[in-house]
Amino acid sequence: MEIILLLIYAGIVWLIFFKFKLLPWNFISQVIVITLPIFGLTALILILNVVAPSTADVRVVNYVVQVTPRVTGRVIEVPIDANRPIKKGEVLFRIDPEPFEQKLRQLQAKLPEFEAKIDSAQAYQRELDEQLKGARAARAAQESKLALAVKRQGQTRDLSRTGAGPQFDYEQAQTDVASQRADLARTTASVGQVQQKLSARTKDGDLSEVAQARAALQQLTAQIAYATWELDQTVFRAPADGTVVNLQLRPGSYAAQLPMVPVMSFVENEQWILAMYSQNELRNIQPGDEAEIALQTFPNRIIKAQVDSIIWSSGTGQLPISGSVPQTGTMPIPPGRFAVRLKVVGRDADTFLPMGAQGVGAVYTQHGHMVHIVRKVILRVGTKLDLFVLKLH
Repeated sequence: MEIILLLIYAGIVWLIFFKFKLLPWNFISQVIVITLPIFGLTALILILNVVAPSTADVRVVNYVVQVTPRVTGRVIEVPIDANRPIKKGEVLFRIDPEPFEQKLRQLQAKLPEFEAKIDSAQAYQRELDEQLKGARAARAAQESKLALAVKRQGQTRDLSRTGAGPQFDYEQAQTDVASQRADLARTTASVGQVQQKLSARTKDGDLSEVAQARAALQQLTAQIAYATWELDQTVFRAPADGTVVNLQLRPGSYAAQLPMVPVMSFVENEQWILAMYSQNELRNIQPGDEAEIALQTFPNRIIKAQVDSIIWSSGTGQLPISGSVPQTGTMPIPPGRFAVRLKVVGRDADTFLPMGAQGVGAVYTQHGHMVHIVRKVILRVGTKLDLFVLKLH
């Protein structure tokens, strides 16, 4: 663009000073003609860098999921091909499910046993409740018999003292009272024993045996649920639309549940376009500003974009986790840059952008609209140069 402006300026100078000779060509005019484009182009570039900043570092970034199986086993199937589109939910690989099916069947086989234990504990609880009722009824009857025996003892005592009754009847009544009191003590002890067995109850009113049986059943149910989940994890599905590159996993391989040892890398279709800018170039950039990028992958093509956000974070602002005082060093810290996130809009919204593609770009702020055209022309001239492959072999 600068060359075009200089050529236009040279043409105007030729017309004024040589073709039509409107002004004399002397020392003063020569100094003005030479210095004017220098100052003009310098001012134009400085203004462009503020109102329409450009960058030579535009990157296409994709999300990459490190695929790690949730269970460990031998791989029996890998039904995908590398570098082919994969839809969300498609099977990436299968692990041999036989060990997990056997574990699930073993746990499920224990269900009737644990359910029977609950029924047995509940039956024992009902039996104790009935025993308590019977023991209380027997104690009440025994209390009635004891009261009657005590009454008869008093009657026979009075009769024997007056001579109206034999002394033997009084002694027999005393024996009956003692016997009834002993029977009452036994029935009271029986009630106490049953109450003691029933005293260990939970908040829900169940015996400890019932609570233990239910807890064991719940634990078994949880184990069955986990075993079912493990069996489901033997089939690993695509987390999103994307592709798998450098596919090395094959049937017969051993897939381990180790976070640091992924079996493949899944590249999602969702992308970021990052334009790296120096810190003093961001003063006028706002979300929603118009932007354009030109990738070397697509020579002679301008892709329309829009500013999504500015990532106000940089690695230079992070201190290492250490017990030592950070060292600043003898060399100055290089100036950091911030990333501006762009999103493709308009007719280019569905354009395929390869992961890792690089190029140049520019953001057109809300200031200096009159000179934006200069930046657009510079960007377009630059992308046309990408048509040429400049190498000698």
